[in-house]
Amino acid sequence: MNGAASTRIGRLEAMLARRDADGLRRHRRIVAAPTGPRTVVDGVPMLAFASNDYLGLAADPLVIAAARDAAQTWGVGAGASHLVSGHSVPHDALERELAAFVAPAGGVDALLLSSGYLANLGILSVLADRHDAIFADRLNHACLNDGALLSRATMHRYAHGDVGALAHAMQRSAAPRKLIVTDAVFSMDGDIAPLAALLELAGQHDAWLIVDDAHGFGVLGEGRGTLAHLGLASDRIVAMGTLGKAAGVAGAFVAAHPVVIDALAQTARPYVYTTAMPPLQAEALRVALGLIRDDDARRVALHAHIARFRAGAAMLPWTLLPSTTAIQPLVVGDSDAAVALGAALAAQGIWVPAIRPPTVPAGTARLRVSLSAAHTPGDVDALLAALAAAS
Repeated sequence: MNGAASTRIGRLEAMLARRDADGLRRHRRIVAAPTGPRTVVDGVPMLAFASNDYLGLAADPLVIAAARDAAQTWGVGAGASHLVSGHSVPHDALERELAAFVAPAGGVDALLLSSGYLANLGILSVLADRHDAIFADRLNHACLNDGALLSRATMHRYAHGDVGALAHAMQRSAAPRKLIVTDAVFSMDGDIAPLAALLELAGQHDAWLIVDDAHGFGVLGEGRGTLAHLGLASDRIVAMGTLGKAAGVAGAFVAAHPVVIDALAQTARPYVYTTAMPPLQAEALRVALGLIRDDDARRVALHAHIARFRAGAAMLPWTLLPSTTAIQPLVVGDSDAAVALGAALAAQGIWVPAIRPPTVPAGTARLRVSLSAAHTPGDVDALLAALAAAS
């Protein structure tokens, strides 16, 4: 290895050593089973509270059958981007169905993308430029922050959920276009953004309201998402939802005014220059969407699990954040302590991931308990018993 290469590698080794010293090293776990409550992790059977499969659709027989049958009809790949030759009948049908179901305003259209990360990069880089201002909740997902950076707009980050701070920042800004950008359900805290107040502020400043509903779609508002849960609709809302969480498959969509969707389809680089999702995926998602729309029993079961867990976890020594969603965080504080608690659960056959900075603020490392309709009441009780034993 020559000197230049040694310097390059050495810098990376030093960075990795710092992560080790700070207790921030991450390790990929090898899962040897379909997504579900009972899995095999690194060869060990586990009861899992680790995925975002909130409705248990990832291994649903009807969804699997739809993917299998569509593979026979459409093959396994789209072959090109949507604007070249990759936009198929299943894609078109799914977009229409999503627009009609989510409906953040009357007469909206929808656009499919390959991931929520790409969707948010596309939305913000199209709707804002270097002359504009983006106002973002400090706990927003990383992809919203990256989309704001890509847009080159001036980015103002307000304290989590602090509508007053946001109002003050917007009042001081002279930007010609303003965008309020927020998670709907925050991915590491599980709480819901004050969307009604944000929409009111957007109206006062003629601003866009960009809502990332990755963790609310399928779960809240009879499945339509957080906006429907709160009874909100406006043509200034741009709603993004992911399709690999409650919908159980993969991908994402944007639902908004038809002009917004047309602008994204024409100019959003993460859409224009990305191969379309396989048609079989779109067909599987159409079946998943039907189950989200028509099978309320899954949401009833999920919310019963949430109530059961919160009642039991209130007796534990860690801070249970005030979440009414499927994301139930137990804040431990120290990163090493959070990892140790996760390991203690794993020793009892239960998998709950430890979440550490920079994903969450320093000093707030936690276990992120993800509940699913596919869990049973006994599963929830087993988790509570394991936590009590580890306390």
